[in-house]
Amino acid sequence: MQYREYGRTAIKLSPLGFGCMRLPMENDHVKEEYTIEMLRHAMDLGVNYFDTGVGYCNQESQVVLGKAIKGRRDKLYISTKNPHKGDDSKEWRRLLEESLQRLDIDYIDFYHCHGLSWQQYVEGFSKGPLAEARKAQQEGLFRYLGFSSHDSENIPKLIDTDEFAGMTVQYNLLDRKNETAIAMAHEKGMGVVIMGPIGGGRLVAESEQIKNLISGGGKSSPEVALRFVLSNPNVTLALSGMNSIEMVDENIATASRTEPLSDEERQHILEMLEENKRLADLYCTGCGYCMPCENGIDIPENFRLMNYHRIYGLTVMALERYRRLGERKVEDKPAPAWAEACIECGKCEPKCPQDIPIREQLKEVQETLGN
Repeated sequence: MQYREYGRTAIKLSPLGFGCMRLPMENDHVKEEYTIEMLRHAMDLGVNYFDTGVGYCNQESQVVLGKAIKGRRDKLYISTKNPHKGDDSKEWRRLLEESLQRLDIDYIDFYHCHGLSWQQYVEGFSKGPLAEARKAQQEGLFRYLGFSSHDSENIPKLIDTDEFAGMTVQYNLLDRKNETAIAMAHEKGMGVVIMGPIGGGRLVAESEQIKNLISGGGKSSPEVALRFVLSNPNVTLALSGMNSIEMVDENIATASRTEPLSDEERQHILEMLEENKRLADLYCTGCGYCMPCENGIDIPENFRLMNYHRIYGLTVMALERYRRLGERKVEDKPAPAWAEACIECGKCEPKCPQDIPIREQLKEVQETLGN
């Protein structure tokens, strides 16, 4: 495995990080013995970055990870997160100390503000917790401060604060909106950790279209997805929420491939993705101007699932997620959001800047993905 430096820290990390949010569970508890075996198996094969969080796996993730790293702490890098969203410095400090206790370690390597938005930074974190964080850092309770965020529009603002050594953001074949921010962070000397490299499970489903993005094809859709993310020179590592030893072996094999995607292969993928996006945008750009639907239909999501089936070949995943739209509940009452709920009132169509015949296309979604 070829290790990569995390920003300007000189710390070398495995290109594959172990995300501990989806550990094997049984009866709402982590299967501790098997999980520790799995985590240590990954360590033995060279994985040295482990990411966890306060609420992961019914708050058991940190505890089990702490047990797994006993006797190996000095060779590993632990990442966890502080979920506090307000300006209470004492609460921020309490959560930090609780994580140290659960992990049973003296310090955390990479400590993140969890799910930080620009508004939360301005109105909360910068008002008090930031100073407390610097104090805790000086005390040696953690080494580097980072953030994770889904506030894509404002991630560049968080980067420009110059308060963070690194960030954890989403990026994958189907979601490249953070690509510019990733390059910006790398240029500033920050470490860049990717969550969701396999699209939150969307790219687990086999797809010939996805596999053929690489010349000659890949062994599997997840392999192509992971190789794509790791081929970005601005990325430090990609997290994978692995829950079996077999998955660990497969992902490590992919991350350990000595030959990265060539410039030609990556360019080919980018061109194909742009063409796929163009085709998808012919149907729906996801702008949401048609919303809200008076009958509760999530119109953009219905069209998005149709695109996954029609353009990316992710039919099994599209069918499953479409079924979930039909099972949606609001306040414990049925509130289906799938195409079947359309009463053809037509109020959405004048709002669409693409002039999409929404009612007609919802019928197509129903016929293709429905019962």
